[in-house]
Amino acid sequence: MKNDSRTVLGCAYNAGMAKDSLHSKTILLVDDEPELLHLLETVLRADGFDHVVTASDVASGLTAYEQYRPDLAILDVMLPDGDGFTLCTYLRSLSTGTPLPVIFLTAKDETADRLTGLRSGADDYLTKPFSAQELILRMYAVLRRCYPDDEPLLKLAHCTIDLDNVEVHKEGCPPTFLTAKESDLLRILANNANRIVTTDHLCEECWGSSFGYEQSLMTHIRRIREKIELNPSKPESLITMKGLGYKLLVEKDT
Repeated sequence: MKNDSRTVLGCAYNAGMAKDSLHSKTILLVDDEPELLHLLETVLRADGFDHVVTASDVASGLTAYEQYRPDLAILDVMLPDGDGFTLCTYLRSLSTGTPLPVIFLTAKDETADRLTGLRSGADDYLTKPFSAQELILRMYAVLRRCYPDDEPLLKLAHCTIDLDNVEVHKEGCPPTFLTAKESDLLRILANNANRIVTTDHLCEECWGSSFGYEQSLMTHIRRIREKIELNPSKPESLITMKGLGYKLLVEKDT
């Protein structure tokens, strides 16, 4: 399966806009090819999934499930001590609450195998070789469908931001969308809601360096304010802390 591994790595695996609520989920990867398993884990972590658990067969997959209780399983069909279809049935029988979502990875592209996978409870099915971007986008789709109540809504003074869909709903205005860089900045600020985030930290996180990007940061802050503030020249939510950085004022649920 080495060609499959290179295919996964060779594709740009940035799905565009990271999604905080989805990235908090625990992902179980089960594949008997060590190189591919490692590359899949690398791809997911690079996209922001910090909770990734790996296993190489049915037995270790069951053990990992019992220990970590993942929110999504990505299973290879052909495993040394059984098959992914059987493992899927086992895992879903152990699930409490929301049935465990499952995506199958397989070298087979036959209708019978796809039907078997879907009958066993799979939510999606990817045939090797596949692009990393396609896998991640399918993961997002499955997670959003299975955990609809987890989508984060950021409530500000005059708007609500849907971080999952990078969409801004401002009072009296049609919805607008954030660019990738705008969403990155808002994500950092939201993770530090109601606290000062330094200019250096924002530049370091978004551009990889704290030197030379202050003007770019100011430009993006201005554009964000145009989308979230009623009066961008007198911001009420995204506040400049002179000489320090910025603070995002988020309303707390009552």
